[in-house]
Amino acid sequence: MECIVLAGGLGTRLRSSIGDYPKCMAPVNDRPFLYYIFDYLERQHCTSVILSLGYRHEVVTDWLATQQPSFSVKYVIEDIPLGTGGGIQLAMKEAVNENVTVLNGDTFFDVPLNELCAFHTAHNSATTLALKEMQNIDRYGIVHTGLNDCITSFEEKKARETGLINGGVYVINKQSFFNKHLPEKFSFEKDYLEAFVHEQQFFGYTSNAYFIDIGIPEDYTKTQDDFKSLFR
Repeated sequence: MECIVLAGGLGTRLRSSIGDYPKCMAPVNDRPFLYYIFDYLERQHCTSVILSLGYRHEVVTDWLATQQPSFSVKYVIEDIPLGTGGGIQLAMKEAVNENVTVLNGDTFFDVPLNELCAFHTAHNSATTLALKEMQNIDRYGIVHTGLNDCITSFEEKKARETGLINGGVYVINKQSFFNKHLPEKFSFEKDYLEAFVHEQQFFGYTSNAYFIDIGIPEDYTKTQDDFKSLFR
């Protein structure tokens, strides 16, 4: 299993909590958030990781030099911010597998990756999204699915009682992705997922696994307690 981790985020909204650390290195119980993503990937039997780095990439690479994960690690560095899509595209050029798993470096979604990949293959999907049902949400847009779990549309964020959100874990068919001839800098969500959803080649795998996004201080603080029980 080959995985890309998007780890170039600035963490602007967390400045008061983490200073000038890149978001993936936000300390959680005295360890960087990326440590827990690596722990998860080891448990999921990942064999190769490609990090897409940007802001203060040297903080990440210095930490990597102290680690000995069970999988191989390499990285690419964005000279200028390329957006989520550009970051994936840059890292995907280093991937060797036909289908590549992609994770956001600022979210943790405890999805069983072998099941996600099997779902992706069974549906002959161009891109598969791991979806999470959430209640009382206003931070996230909603993903709508139809027959056979095909994704039919994306809805902008607004206050709502319940809905399926994009959990920030994907399986992407490399050839289908590159066939779109996207620019160097673009948004994966807007310029790829939303732009091509009408082609009905995107599918949603729904999981009730633990999910958290550390993008705001409240959830970053919550992570400190949650991870004490999740990672013993």
